[in-house]
Amino acid sequence: MTASFSNFDPDPGLNPVTALRVSVQARDQETPMHSHRSGQFILALSGALSCQVPGFLWIVPPACAVWIPEDVLHSTRATLNANVCFLFVKPGAAVLPESPCTVEITPMVREMILHLADEQDVESVADASTGRLMQVLLEQLEAMPRTRFGLPVSLHPKLKAIVETLTNNPADRSTLTQWAVRAAMSERTLARLIIRETGMTFGRWRQQLRILISLRQLAEGKTVLQVSDDLGYVSTTAFITMFKKALGTTPGRYFFMGDTAGKNDK
Repeated sequence: MTASFSNFDPDPGLNPVTALRVSVQARDQETPMHSHRSGQFILALSGALSCQVPGFLWIVPPACAVWIPEDVLHSTRATLNANVCFLFVKPGAAVLPESPCTVEITPMVREMILHLADEQDVESVADASTGRLMQVLLEQLEAMPRTRFGLPVSLHPKLKAIVETLTNNPADRSTLTQWAVRAAMSERTLARLIIRETGMTFGRWRQQLRILISLRQLAEGKTVLQVSDDLGYVSTTAFITMFKKALGTTPGRYFFMGDTAGKNDK
């Protein structure tokens, strides 16, 4: 089933799973904080999509999905012309994580979800063949490994200001000492606050934020050179090295598989 990003039933269907393709017609469309009776996988088929729950932010990259359990408040934002797929899972239909996370989506699982989105009659109980497909899909989803594309986002006023500044200007290379001066606190106090609120050191947290920003920008169609400049790297090579160390492959191979692999690294 295909729906508008801003106008669709958040708890559709009579079956254990329901898949919806959603198109974005305006730039940076966002759904405010809400929840569903069903759990929800969110896949970005093209373009860029972010998802936030209180205290955490995800960028949804290719080959991955965000899992939002039932009754968990969340908001989503998609860029212009994004192609998104939502997969709703009824409570108790599968043994899935109790807390939000990102999971890897294999090509087979992706095709199964897209087949349901294109062929499923949301208003009718699935026939025997589609019902078997749903059960296989649920079994596969239970086995999907988790990934590391989330970022703790503190609501503490001091840290919230840092988050907003770095999100708007990811090239900012201010040191922890400089941030402490801006926050009118000691470096040690700020370091402890960041660890307490995020579970990460400042350096690791900032790098994770840059990875998420780079994923979003690359998904929007920016070149590696543009993203490298936006993030303040001294060279494209330095950015590619960071990206490969974090994700195990280069930006070009990550986003463009097969014949197009590596073209965006240039």
